[in-house]
Amino acid sequence: MTRRRFIADEVSGDRAALVGEHADHLVRVLRARVGQEFDIATPEAVRRGRITLAKDKRVEFDLGEAVSDAGLVEAEITLLIAVFKFDRMEWAIEKCTELGVSRIVPVISRRTDSHLAAASAKRVERWQRIARQAAEQSRRAAPPDIAEPLKVAEVMNFPGALRIVLAESEARTMLRDVVKPDSAMDSVVLAVGPEGGWTEGELQSFQQAGWTSASLGNTILRAETAAMAATAIVASYSV
Repeated sequence: MTRRRFIADEVSGDRAALVGEHADHLVRVLRARVGQEFDIATPEAVRRGRITLAKDKRVEFDLGEAVSDAGLVEAEITLLIAVFKFDRMEWAIEKCTELGVSRIVPVISRRTDSHLAAASAKRVERWQRIARQAAEQSRRAAPPDIAEPLKVAEVMNFPGALRIVLAESEARTMLRDVVKPDSAMDSVVLAVGPEGGWTEGELQSFQQAGWTSASLGNTILRAETAAMAATAIVASYSV
């Protein structure tokens, strides 16, 4: 039976711990007890962990042998995602984490609702919790980094071997053709627009900055669907 995985909050030698709400989930929801074993992800490796202490707000582990982590996404995938309705954006963050993104950067675009833009910085901590939970559920060794929101102009020169902006107006180039196996796939940056898409001016700025425009097809997708579909396509060429 596959063991559940948790990402350690504290690590010291062959000891690790979960703390706060993270520990409470293991104790109260999963009813973990001393002696049970789980996979514990540390900055150095994923190791087998045996519970030595389980109480409110704290669970401690003795760490044993390293656990194989074959089959993970190899490319570094950065998702620049324009801020949209928070409930749907949270779903996108959760699912794109499961699919293997390395970094998520919320972007304030011209079509981002002003109220959402103003509140977005206060949501980063919640987005980080969602990403960590999704990483543990999908047996990742670490969650993606969730950055502070940036304006569109601040991401134009974002580094990446392959930088792709999804554009509904793109009629000739499909994303699946841009990410062929012989492409520069070690570092991919995907830019996904808000509800209504990027403005024409924003797309021109991406083009002038050297980004490649690509489409997911003829259908118009919701922002969260586009983010997940694009991530899945890139990840499928990267394992």
